[in-house]
Amino acid sequence: MRGEYLRFVDEYRDGTIGQSVVAAINQKITRTWTIMEICGGQTHAIMKYGIDQLLPPSLKLVHGPGCPVCVTPLQKIDNAIAIAAKSNVILCSFGDMLRVPGSQKDLLSVKAEGADIRTVYSPLDALKIADRNPNNQIVFFAVGFETTAPATAAALVQAKRAGLKNFSMVISHVRVPPAMKIILSAQDNRVQGFLAAGHVCTVMGYSEYLAISKKYNVPIVVTGFEPVDILQGIYLCVQQLETQQSRVENQYRRAVTQEGNHAAQHLIEKVFRTVEQQWRGLGTIVDSGLALNADFLEFDAERRFGSCLEPVEESTLCQSGRVLQGLIKPTECPAFANQCTPDHPMGATMVSSEGACAAYYQYRGDNLQG
Repeated sequence: MRGEYLRFVDEYRDGTIGQSVVAAINQKITRTWTIMEICGGQTHAIMKYGIDQLLPPSLKLVHGPGCPVCVTPLQKIDNAIAIAAKSNVILCSFGDMLRVPGSQKDLLSVKAEGADIRTVYSPLDALKIADRNPNNQIVFFAVGFETTAPATAAALVQAKRAGLKNFSMVISHVRVPPAMKIILSAQDNRVQGFLAAGHVCTVMGYSEYLAISKKYNVPIVVTGFEPVDILQGIYLCVQQLETQQSRVENQYRRAVTQEGNHAAQHLIEKVFRTVEQQWRGLGTIVDSGLALNADFLEFDAERRFGSCLEPVEESTLCQSGRVLQGLIKPTECPAFANQCTPDHPMGATMVSSEGACAAYYQYRGDNLQG
């Protein structure tokens, strides 16, 4: 059931294979279980392919904080907005971030007001813009989990080597394992098993998950993103739960090893240090953030331009924090599809291409809007 016998992408989307895994899950399950998929990409695949609707009613899927745009704190967004509004700044960002609401507005609104904000697909694109615009300050809004941190680090190494003085970053990189610990430690935790994000483990491996599985007595299955991947990950998790086991398994063997990518890890260690980090909707989590180390502080945009230190309050109506913790489904938020829609989002989970609320609205919106 680990998928090593499949060779092509279309096999991982094959309905007959998927149905056979569903049948195996039905044969295995004897009681109610709750499993959390960490990654927002997995959430969207679950909703797109109706995977949750194929599973037995006793098996509950809840959605985790695996959307980096969704957990970027308001203060970081407000800082990026303030920097972007400066006259000599070109702010570069991934497209997902432009419509994520800050405390007052979003980056797209600031762009409409005249700020020079450009969508890029890599921090290396921002480096090229810096090289071509020596009279402007180029700021890259670096957001993501361990998956995108190596590319950010590579860009900073190149910037330092080139001696670029007009390039800096707003850094909001976060680490997945500490968030898993917070969820499992909560008194109202519902999660009994995890599907771990395959792309994060491609970079970092899964050694760090071994201690989590042992300490919290919870199965963790490293899982890919295609429908059959996800169903196989669920099967492996259910199999452990039913036999009262708790260990780390690797469904995504075609991309993930226990050790991960050493070259990418070395880049992260060269540029970043681990720090306490604020997560939108989850609060402050120890050792969950990446900040520039002393050798790269010259590229810290918040040091260069200043930052907002005032705490910012979230909307009390938006329940995206509870969605990110797996405590409620998006449809249980009173604002979902009413006050909060993709056109008028109250929280990042309705905007991001990996947000759980966006997934429910996109794939189930015709049935769920109230």
